[in-house]
Amino acid sequence: MNDTTNTLKQIIGKTVKAIRLKQGLSQEDLAHECNVDRSYISMIEVGRNEPSVTKIFELCRGLKVASDFIKMVEIEYNQGREQD
Repeated sequence: MNDTTNTLKQIIGKTVKAIRLKQGLSQEDLAHECNVDRSYISMIEVGRNEPSVTKIFELCRGLKVASDFIKMVEIEYNQGREQD
């Protein structure tokens, strides 16, 4: 995998976790909303799993932040590129 892929995986995981915690949801709660196992959410949050586009939209729906989520990832990604 290239650096961009790894960076995006880390940013997606960090963003999912931040939103989930802000909303007071457990990994189990979010997993239930997205019809996945809790371990899948954990793997995303630590950057070990790269969710498909379909799963990203399911996560956004579960977190109730569809448009905001993508914007947040884009902002952080661009900030990282500026630091390189």
